[in-house]
Amino acid sequence: MTRHDDARLTRALESSASDLLAYLERRVGPDDAPDLLGETMVVAWRRVRELPDDSERARMWLFGIARGTLLNHQRGQRRRWALADRIRLQLRESPTAPAADEGTEVRDAISRLDPDLAELVRLVHWERLSLAQAANLLGIPASTARGRYQRAKEELRAALRVEAPLA
Repeated sequence: MTRHDDARLTRALESSASDLLAYLERRVGPDDAPDLLGETMVVAWRRVRELPDDSERARMWLFGIARGTLLNHQRGQRRRWALADRIRLQLRESPTAPAADEGTEVRDAISRLDPDLAELVRLVHWERLSLAQAANLLGIPASTARGRYQRAKEELRAALRVEAPLA
């Protein structure tokens, strides 16, 4: 990119940004529009060499990029909604799905743990990671994870008033 390209794109964006934002807001609302405008600008910077010299053609070029960004956003939203629908259906059909209030005492006890301990317990029990895998994910030594996990179990037993196993 040359300084000339940089200056031309800056001028084009400055003159069109409010119109582009309004275009995007009318399609996705005020929450997502600024993010999409930012994505539009990033794409424009990457493709600056394609920027037309004529100011009106440059404006339309930016609108074309905004439209492509919008279409990508909409495709992504459709994929997320479809995934959420599949997950909801799978959970509804799952014979092992717990009742909504089942396990609330345990979840509450875990949430009262120190955040590092709680995350370790969740990784081991909810995500079914080994202690070594959880330690790796958390970026801590396995020995530290073992110590934290032991402390978490003790605190959970106390919170839930559960007797320690004899073994």
